[in-house]
Amino acid sequence: MRRESVWVKTAVTGVVLGTAMALSACSASGQGAAAGSASPVAKKTVIVFAAASLKATFTQMADDLKKQHPELDIKLNFAGSQDLVAQIKAGAPADVVATADLATMDKLTANGSVDGTPQHFASNTLTIAVPPSNPANIGSLADLAKPGTRTVLCAVQVPCGAASQKVEKAASLTIKPVSEELSVSDVLGKVASGEADAGLVYKTDVQGSKGKVKGVDFPQSSSAVNTYAIGLVKGAPDADGGRLFLSDVTGDSGQAVLAAAGFGKP
Repeated sequence: MRRESVWVKTAVTGVVLGTAMALSACSASGQGAAAGSASPVAKKTVIVFAAASLKATFTQMADDLKKQHPELDIKLNFAGSQDLVAQIKAGAPADVVATADLATMDKLTANGSVDGTPQHFASNTLTIAVPPSNPANIGSLADLAKPGTRTVLCAVQVPCGAASQKVEKAASLTIKPVSEELSVSDVLGKVASGEADAGLVYKTDVQGSKGKVKGVDFPQSSSAVNTYAIGLVKGAPDADGGRLFLSDVTGDSGQAVLAAAGFGKP
């Protein structure tokens, strides 16, 4: 119980003083006497770097995991996979990193920034995102290459941009975007706001947009299925906490969250 020293000093009657002294004794000698009181849980901070397309699922996983492990304070950093690589190479503290393709993760393993072998945990496929009313009447991938169509793509160094380049090649198309973004969430934002007629994003982004955009599937998307990878960062500040999060992602509970969001098996 908390010692209320100010109250004791200002007490003017013997009864009040006696009560305060009893409370003080309880505090000093009976820490366990306060039935039902729990000691504060020491927090362990786990830092997770993850691709922008994982924001909804990893946030849910982190919330669920913290309920099971109150000692965990999970910090999530979402960005384009290439930005995450640059940050980790520059020495940014991180326990876990998850990228939207294998090529990006390979850059970290080649650099010696990953402890052990990264695990493949999900896959994703591109679709065309358009505003709900689809004002440009987009119905195929070829429509994105038509003059006057305001198309937004991920920059080629981003996993969704590399995938976009593959589907262009598969369809023998050259799409000239009005802008190239550094994350798939930025592409989605431009379409949702009406700044673009269409953009290439992942199917999970459309599903998670809550009606802000709708998807137009196209057959060439099968030529560019992205596999996601996750690994423990070498020299992780909290390697144990990182392993716990990684196990949750690759385990049954994490896989169920990913499947519900539209991700495929790796």
